[in-house]
Amino acid sequence: MTKKEEQALPIFERKIFTRIYGRKYENGEWKSRTNRELEEMSKGENIIKWIKGQKISWLGHLERMEEDRMPKKIFTLELEGTRRRERPKKRWKEEVERDLQVLGVRRWRELVADRKKWKDIVGQAKAHSGLFCQWKKKKKKKKKRRRRRRKEEEEEVAAIR
Repeated sequence: MTKKEEQALPIFERKIFTRIYGRKYENGEWKSRTNRELEEMSKGENIIKWIKGQKISWLGHLERMEEDRMPKKIFTLELEGTRRRERPKKRWKEEVERDLQVLGVRRWRELVADRKKWKDIVGQAKAHSGLFCQWKKKKKKKKKRRRRRRKEEEEEVAAIR
């Protein structure tokens, strides 16, 4: 899932919830529901967490699958040739493995064999707040760096004067 898609999905989700739950009648007038109210009504569930949980679930299913099945063949296939010169696009497998790292899951290939443990991991993924909108964390880090640089530059200018 691209960063742009990850940003657009929650917006779309809120739009749908607004249509489903409608406006509220308060003190003699109709008011739109706030994002916080919509989030409370959905009980903290969101589409990004659900999608990432389903990806992890599918990864487990693929790993347990017999070698002669087509999805397993495609999953384990190594393509020949070289990739374009530009920045490589994220592969599905790499993205899911990164999500497992965020959850703190190591040696996932061994854990896949035990369906009960894997089901627990999928449940953790659907509840884990770290998987939701990882682009926001990076954005905040960049902002902090920029502020720090600006502050250092201002101090240098002040020291020169």
